Amino acid sequence: MSDNVKSDYDYSRQTYYDLIEKGRESLEDMIEVARQSEHPRAYEVLSGMIKNISDVNDKLMDLNKKQKDIDKKDEAPQIAGSTTTNNLFLTTADLQKMMVTQDDEKLVDVTPTE
Repeated sequence: MSDNVKSDYDYSRQTYYDLIEKGRESLEDMIEVARQSEHPRAYEVLSGMIKNISDVNDKLMDLNKKQKDIDKKDEAPQIAGSTTTNNLFLTTADLQKMMVTQDDEKLVDVTPTE
């Protein structure tokens, strides 16, 4: 992973942490305002704040997923083994043509005669 990607990830992650922490602090204050005022708009704002904090949490998790995807791309592909399998399809006639006697290296004729 390049240094820029790592530093951008760290910066984004820290920013998300800061946003979540400040959002939680503000949420506590807004809960108090909504309780004291009992105004519908205060509860509407409170609801919006809860949704925003939840969205930032989701973005933090997405950031981590993207980081894992980048790390996977940077890794060398894993090779299971160095075995090569070659398949060869032959007919019976092809096999018969390939059969050679040990003595005179002539083809063995195994075709039926009429």
